[in-house]
Amino acid sequence: MSGRTDSDTEPVIAEDTRDSEDTEGVEDTEAAEEYVGDARRARWVAGGTGALLCLAGLAAALLRLTGSAPARVPAAYALGAVVCALAAVLGSRGRTRRALWLLVAGTMVMALGDQFD
Repeated sequence: MSGRTDSDTEPVIAEDTRDSEDTEGVEDTEAAEEYVGDARRARWVAGGTGALLCLAGLAAALLRLTGSAPARVPAAYALGAVVCALAAVLGSRGRTRRALWLLVAGTMVMALGDQFD
């Protein structure tokens, strides 16, 4: 083991050559953050819209219940409100596609109840 002390034992460090593979990691994290923001916004919109339609359906059911409308009308509004409440719960848990379809179905049930009058 007779080696010279002035020999290079350190590995040679190459130039800092970043290619497209290194920058993809940065772009992927930005895209992931944007995706997370979009998902959060979709959950808020689905939950808020479901809650708003639920309250509107319950208010319409109570107003129609006190009037001279047939019993099917407030029942349809109440059923639509329940479907919209379920959509709000699903939307807040991240099931935004199902929540969207339930919001459409709940609104259609309420509109159908309006046709009974």
